[in-house]
Amino acid sequence: MKKQAFSSYLPSWEYIPDGEPHVFEGRVYVYGSHDRFNGYAYCLNDYICYSAPIDDLSDWRYEGVIYETEADPLNRERYMCLYAPDVTQGPDGRYYMYYVLDGVLIVSVAVCDTPAGAYAFYGYVHYADGTRLGERFGDEPQFDPAVITEGETTYLYTGFAAKGDKSRSGAMVTVLAADMLTIVEAPVFVVPSHAYGAGTCFAGHEFFEASSIRKKGDTYYFVYSSSLMHELCYATSKSPTKDFVYGGVIVSNCDMHIDTYKPAEMKTYYGGNNHGGMVEVNGQWYIFYHRHTNGTNFSRQTCAQPIEILADGSIPQVELTSCGLNGGPLLGRFEYPTYIACNLFSKTVDNNHPTHHESWMDGDFAKITQDGRDGDEEVGYIANMRDGTVAGFKYFECKNVKKIKIRTRAYARGFMEVKLAWDGETLAKIPIAYANIWTVGVADICIPDGVWPLYFEFKGEGGVSFASFALQNG
Repeated sequence: MKKQAFSSYLPSWEYIPDGEPHVFEGRVYVYGSHDRFNGYAYCLNDYICYSAPIDDLSDWRYEGVIYETEADPLNRERYMCLYAPDVTQGPDGRYYMYYVLDGVLIVSVAVCDTPAGAYAFYGYVHYADGTRLGERFGDEPQFDPAVITEGETTYLYTGFAAKGDKSRSGAMVTVLAADMLTIVEAPVFVVPSHAYGAGTCFAGHEFFEASSIRKKGDTYYFVYSSSLMHELCYATSKSPTKDFVYGGVIVSNCDMHIDTYKPAEMKTYYGGNNHGGMVEVNGQWYIFYHRHTNGTNFSRQTCAQPIEILADGSIPQVELTSCGLNGGPLLGRFEYPTYIACNLFSKTVDNNHPTHHESWMDGDFAKITQDGRDGDEEVGYIANMRDGTVAGFKYFECKNVKKIKIRTRAYARGFMEVKLAWDGETLAKIPIAYANIWTVGVADICIPDGVWPLYFEFKGEGGVSFASFALQNG
């Protein structure tokens, strides 16, 4: 049997946000920026890559460092970071990686004969007269490049536009020649920014950042992070350079708008910036996105969920789960690490309605983290579960489950309650006591046969670290 696959599909000590998935040569390759555990800013590390065979999305292989931060001639001293990249196969069969350094306004390009590097610096996107894109009078700053190549032509999508900034118009597309660098059609805007979205179909979900482009049949799907930040939206067109129409939200990294198991506007994970892209693997489409961990903006991790593209081309918003790449629910036995949580939030009392803790970066809120330093292969866990903290995991195919076991490390006293809904009845209570080493607790439980989520809520005083849980058959 193949290994089971999770939504947080890479090793828990890898911090790759902005994941752009592509199928090349029978494998899925994920390209992203590279955050640092306990980092002080975004994207501090070199680009790395992971890949998996298209017939087994549980078998991810580390491809190593594919591009070093100092490889760009403008960054020999590593003063700047490598922001989100994208990769396309050019008409010559080679692979071209487009990226932006955090201190300049232009698009850099690297090239390689194989999908996973190592890439070598190739040049800067420029007009026919040699002026670099972003430096001509009237150009807007370049950011978050996304690319798609059709025949001899490559379409480059870029842009960044914060709320209220009237100097940024939105997402733009620039058409490049077969050399992958020279502009043959100057930038045009395809999705408006927040400042220019009023009266358009994008109002309320205007372009912020995180351009991504895919094509299905004769339809182009432009995926982007909206002015609300936490959501990845999409727009469609029959042309790569005009007439894009807002489609909807594909995923929210705090599960906003989903009302199947909670109120629609209730957040059940940290809300933060988001970036990712779509990919089709063996006929199934997926959305890749990122989540925030470690209680900061700067330790983000890539995740994925399956999506459905309906006959009319629309994409319903997908619910966050723990089993995104598994092809179905996880098995209701075995031991599972808690870093695969898809829900993590605190309850507060406000007319008996639970709300997500908005100040999630403060020291009193639970977080997914790890021991050790950046690069240490330490398995992640949930730290600092306080009274009323809920951790959710979805979904499990349960049969004859009679016991549940948890592994915790706690400066706390109380109980871990196990439920099948975040606001459901308690099926088991496992005592939590002070211990500065990982300690196992066990309780009897009777879970009806079927497919279920699992929710763990701490009730008590102090803070609990929660490493894993196991379901046991009777």
